[in-house]
Amino acid sequence: MYTEIGSFDAKAKLSALLREVQRGQRYTITLRGRPVADLVPSGSAIREDAHAAIESMRNIRKVCGVSPANISDWVVEGRR
Repeated sequence: MYTEIGSFDAKAKLSALLREVQRGQRYTITLRGRPVADLVPSGSAIREDAHAAIESMRNIRKVCGVSPANISDWVVEGRR
């Protein structure tokens, strides 16, 4: 869901809005109560975030020194 903000307020608070959009917030800018534009993260920023998340997952250390049987037992016990 997008947060609505009037064009006057959007102009006055543009820097703060852009920082919030970087964190994923989305805005609909209105003019006299009517929606005229959406302020959303750039498609390239979303791709960069996805690539960073994938790289972080690849760098997670794997469990070493534990047999597959032990891991299976842990899963059965609910120790995921």
